[in-house]
Amino acid sequence: FYFSCRFLLLLLHILRAVFALEEKIIVSKLGDNATLSCVYREGELHLKNLRVYWQIEDDQEECSVVHAMISGQDNESEQCIHFKNRTQLFWDRLERGDFSLLLLNVSQSDEHTYKCVVLQKTEYTRMIHQAKVVLSLAASYSQPILIGPIRNSNSAGEEVTFSCRSSNGYPKPSVYWINKTDNSHLPPSELKITNHTDGTYSVFSTLKVKATSNMQIECSIENKVLRENLSANYTQQNQSNGSSTESHKNLEKNGRGAQAAGIVSIVILIGFLAVIICWLWKRRSS
Repeated sequence: FYFSCRFLLLLLHILRAVFALEEKIIVSKLGDNATLSCVYREGELHLKNLRVYWQIEDDQEECSVVHAMISGQDNESEQCIHFKNRTQLFWDRLERGDFSLLLLNVSQSDEHTYKCVVLQKTEYTRMIHQAKVVLSLAASYSQPILIGPIRNSNSAGEEVTFSCRSSNGYPKPSVYWINKTDNSHLPPSELKITNHTDGTYSVFSTLKVKATSNMQIECSIENKVLRENLSANYTQQNQSNGSSTESHKNLEKNGRGAQAAGIVSIVILIGFLAVIICWLWKRRSS
């Protein structure tokens, strides 16, 4: 009966740990530090009786140990090389049940599902807590630059080309071309995504459409992980021969006015100097 009670008690602890399993999604920007959360809030704890393991849950990984603490001390004997000198526990929080892990300078290779396992040794070793954390990485894209055609008013119906570019983002973006006159989506003519050595992406896209008299085009770059949507807009600006001629006439008229004003100013200045010279000559003679 005694052994049956101990077995049932152990089974109860295991089931409670399983059903209490936490799973959180953490989003961090490339190059930042990420905190993987693992908090146990039941009962008093003594570090010398604890073993804490952080590991990668992905089965395909050859090495899975991210960080280990045994009896109140870090154990690096089985830690993966990729995580050497990049992980640390919050030592001032451990006895309060906070076993969260700080991961330094995160990169794309750190995108995994992590598992925190806390074991306690009293009469026997039992698991008292475990948690899962999914780490997703992201980087904001730059404000998109949209370049559109400069057209004459009589070019309606001709095919024109727009280009849109943005850079330094992660992960790969979604690119949308939108006709703002009716909010319809337009298929891109070209879409090129380039991967850089630092892991970020640049995107370049073009759109070819028939010109209209009131074109309003938008290029939108979406980062779904960060829930960011950056856009740039183009509004048709007609440039006709008539308006160019009128502008030229206005410029010519303004130029002539400025020239006349300059001549008058010179004449006034010469007269003023002549008066001063005469006054000085008379004063010297007297």
